Amino acid sequence: MIGFPRSDSAQYDFIRAQTKDVSSREEMEFPAEYMFKEVPKDLPAEDPISVTLRGMDRHNIEWGLIGVEDETSRLALTRHPDRFVASASVDPNQGMAAVRKLVREHEEFGVRAATVFPAGTFPQVPINDKKMYPVYAKCVELDIPIFVCAGVPGPRLRMDPQRVELIDEVMFDFPELVFVTRHGCEPWTELAVKLMLKWPGLHYSTSAFSPKYYPKAIVDYANTRGADKIIYGGYFPMGLSLERIFEAMPNVAFRDHVWPKFLHENARRVLKIG
Repeated sequence: MIGFPRSDSAQYDFIRAQTKDVSSREEMEFPAEYMFKEVPKDLPAEDPISVTLRGMDRHNIEWGLIGVEDETSRLALTRHPDRFVASASVDPNQGMAAVRKLVREHEEFGVRAATVFPAGTFPQVPINDKKMYPVYAKCVELDIPIFVCAGVPGPRLRMDPQRVELIDEVMFDFPELVFVTRHGCEPWTELAVKLMLKWPGLHYSTSAFSPKYYPKAIVDYANTRGADKIIYGGYFPMGLSLERIFEAMPNVAFRDHVWPKFLHENARRVLKIG
């Protein structure tokens, strides 16, 4: 999970429109800023693709998963198809229009994943809501994974749509679905581990977390039975710099056999890269 520097924070307006506290609506540029130290700011935005590529090269990041919603991302996919792969953001409130959009972007940009932020939809759509089911079905049909935020959201939005137990019903109804959680699953990480043991298609990505704060339950699971289920997820430039991520990374207590799977092999398999 990676993106490109921007000169404004308009991409978060959809979150601000739903929050009620003054800090979220008027003070914070990044709606979850209260949770992060040293949020990357004032990055050069004249050539944002080059800024991100330089950071990727500096930290040996071969591939970045990006959206297709903005012109910069689409340009990056066109210019650097060997460095970026596309994901499609889906709003299940749009019904079949959301499904058609996913198909269109799959055909046009070769998207390798769909993404949904349940707490950020408006109205909110829970993970197991039947509005989500056409999207899940289309992901199975297109043979692409879906990345879904789970756990208490960072922005000051209601958490109910992202309760981890809701994933169980989805995996029961769509056993062929590859479902990857985003943003931690806290405070239900132990439940997430139980569900990953239960459902072969369920995975966990470490997006939005500094390695310093990877949950112990996730590290222990990766070191035992879950080496094939845990996927590195970044958060640049949203809330974490690449420097902060990779300075802390060597201190994670993964066993030797976990590292290649965590850093690239699992993502390559799930996203069908290479």
